[in-house]
Amino acid sequence: MKLFEGHLRSFPDPRMTLDEGILDISDDLRVERLLEAYSFGIFPWPHEDLPTLWYCPVERGVLDFASFKIPHSLQKFMRKCTWTVTMNQAFDRVLDECAAAPRPEQKGTWITEKLIDAYRDFHRAGYAHSVEVWDGEDLVGGLYGVYVGGVFCGESMFFHKSNASKFALVKLIEFLRGKGFSWMDIQMVTPLMEMLGGKYISREQFLARLEKAKRSAIEVEFKI
Repeated sequence: MKLFEGHLRSFPDPRMTLDEGILDISDDLRVERLLEAYSFGIFPWPHEDLPTLWYCPVERGVLDFASFKIPHSLQKFMRKCTWTVTMNQAFDRVLDECAAAPRPEQKGTWITEKLIDAYRDFHRAGYAHSVEVWDGEDLVGGLYGVYVGGVFCGESMFFHKSNASKFALVKLIEFLRGKGFSWMDIQMVTPLMEMLGGKYISREQFLARLEKAKRSAIEVEFKI
């Protein structure tokens, strides 16, 4: 399996965007095109009634693990919690739950049916991964993202019980740290991510990080 695509074929240079960070407009969401996109810091973000927009924003959200802050209340909760965590055991369910999760800051969902189909294919190809949080046999939270080019890119989270999505994120970061990684791509810094230590860096800084990560990229089995 390829860890990343070496050359741009269907996208312009990721620095050549509109002011909003839009680089391309296309509903071509094949595995090969997603692999190329993530290999160069580009990601799809559908908008209602429009073909899929592809972005490489001028500012990029990242989470450096050295700056990751677990609130005291969450630490206390996790010490007592009996939830279990798995990876890639219920990808389709996590994807559907993320699509259905209410987002106070937006109407509807950006995880459209065509995006769901695309990320299911991307998962089967080995690039998209899920983290599941279980309370007994009940799926109470989770997240999914993409691993390409030595970088994990977080896409979306959901929860049915308080702290479940944060629990998933903490476990993901522990896993990635254990594999030698020091940061992850979060695309945008939401209030939650800012509270946990997320920050914006410039597109040039992000693309430089991505190129460095490619040089030392390794295969990772996403399994706990």
